[in-house]
Amino acid sequence: MTEKKPITLVTGAAGFIGFHVAKYLLDNDFKVIGIDNLNPYYDVSLKKARLAHLTPRQNFTFYHEDIKNLDVLKNIFSTHKIERVCHLAAQAGVRYSMEDPFVYQESNVRGFLNLLEMARQYPVDNFVYASSSSVYGNNKRLPFSVEDNVDTPISLYAATKKSNELMAYTYSHLFNIPLTGLRYFTVYGPWGRPDMALFLFTRAILNGEAIHIFNFGKMKRDFTYIDDIVNGTISALNNPFKYEIFNLGNSEPVELMKLIKVIEQELGINANKKFLPLQPGDVPETYADIEKTKKMLGYEPKTPITSGVKKFIEWYLGYNNID
Repeated sequence: MTEKKPITLVTGAAGFIGFHVAKYLLDNDFKVIGIDNLNPYYDVSLKKARLAHLTPRQNFTFYHEDIKNLDVLKNIFSTHKIERVCHLAAQAGVRYSMEDPFVYQESNVRGFLNLLEMARQYPVDNFVYASSSSVYGNNKRLPFSVEDNVDTPISLYAATKKSNELMAYTYSHLFNIPLTGLRYFTVYGPWGRPDMALFLFTRAILNGEAIHIFNFGKMKRDFTYIDDIVNGTISALNNPFKYEIFNLGNSEPVELMKLIKVIEQELGINANKKFLPLQPGDVPETYADIEKTKKMLGYEPKTPITSGVKKFIEWYLGYNNID
């Protein structure tokens, strides 16, 4: 007798991580309900191209809707017996949160509250949501541990993610909803976001444009390959906790100049570099302590930056029909 697999709601299913998580679930015969508002923060055609790999699948049902619309969510939860929530929808971007703060409040706070209410009214077996390494702010203690104080976010985006963790704790405590937050560290890979460094640098180098290197190159990021992120996220979905927070990083910070060198080597082109000061809201270094995640989720990142960048560039060249 075949084991019945839980129906999973994936919010942000046309987004970078949401697409990969939904694809993994579908590849493993799970029924997936996807929702995404396809907002124009970055190229909508990329989101539609991701979706085109999901929508033909028999076990995939997609709603082109917004999580801030409570009536839409009520319809979805009352129509489908959703057993697990993987909440990956959010208004992304640290710098953009200084230009349009209200969209962050609408999507990241109100939208999150709507989903918590749905999980309260239509009980689920597990609720996993995306937090962010940005909640650590200017934390001076490295590597960043989930035990560290995160009361000093330096961007509104980070503040909304911190608020998600607090709201989740409250709903877990009051209504016994299993809630797990995942602090993602600089996720990259095929189908990645165009506002992220790897995508920006690759495009600019190929177009013969200067790349902007902030903090005069004195930056380190815990770049984490998408397949490792998906494995950690799926493990969190498969292992409900009353309330937990985990770091999902590679735990090997990479200097920005090293990343650029790897891209240059893969493309066979030297970049035209423009060095600039640190941007407001940015932190000089991120570095994940993943010991708790290894112990409780069996998480083990396996992708070094060299092979991860190679895979991204192979995808980028193919997607853009570049020889």
